[in-house]
Amino acid sequence: MSWKRLKKNRRDLFNLVQEKLPSLPRLIVATVFGFVRSSGYYHSQREQKDSLLKEQVLAVLSDHPSYGYRRIALALGLGKKRIQRVMRFYHIHPYKRKARWRKRRDERRAAAPFFNQIKSECPCVPNRTWVSDFTYIPFKHKFIYLATIMDLFTREIVGWSLSNKHTKYLVMEAFLDGLVNQKMNKPICVHSDQGSEYASQDYTDLVQNFGVIVSMSTKASPWENGYQESFFNNFKTDLGLEFDRFEDVGHLTEAIHHTIHDYNYHRIHTMLKMPPNQFRLNFESRRKSV
Repeated sequence: MSWKRLKKNRRDLFNLVQEKLPSLPRLIVATVFGFVRSSGYYHSQREQKDSLLKEQVLAVLSDHPSYGYRRIALALGLGKKRIQRVMRFYHIHPYKRKARWRKRRDERRAAAPFFNQIKSECPCVPNRTWVSDFTYIPFKHKFIYLATIMDLFTREIVGWSLSNKHTKYLVMEAFLDGLVNQKMNKPICVHSDQGSEYASQDYTDLVQNFGVIVSMSTKASPWENGYQESFFNNFKTDLGLEFDRFEDVGHLTEAIHHTIHDYNYHRIHTMLKMPPNQFRLNFESRRKSV
């Protein structure tokens, strides 16, 4: 047994004796178990510090319920191992959505004539590779569909579109919104899955007419567009899972806009260790200084 563990076991025994025989002088107990006399008066501050840290962790989770211990550590400027230990001790867990939406009708379609152009690519500049997908939001016994465009380098949401139908126009409008927000600076490639909306002739023609390469995941391989899958999982948690709390579609749309803005400008991205917009600004600043 290591000295560290042996010392810990002896201290546990020391505390047990003090609990069972409170009238026994602490100095005698410390001497019997081989501790220096000052240890008889030692009181660990860890419990008090951990309790304070617990409240800080809960405060972060109240604003970002899907944050894991890594992002909480970045938000608080503390070590991730310490945050992990405290969360484990107090049984604090971030909210994680488990449900997954499968596009079953697309599984029966023939494969699209486009290949995955980003499988082995690692973009090193902004606005080179975009990835796109859409999800549904249950609202008042209906569905609202949200399509987004993400810059793969900065992880920013550069374009999005909302509709009560998941048609080709939903994803086409998101693509055009991305172009407008980027002041018509088009990417080299746009990646998506092989959903019927993305495989439609109108969508692929629109993208290619701008001189942009169409890239698609291999059929039945959603992990090849995992960037958007991960975004939507956290997005719905940050939006708040009780979607019917909004009075109408207008209020829901406003909340979606605020959540996307918070993601781009305030929410810490695990890979970037900072919000996407800050990451892009830092990159542009470094590039100008070279």
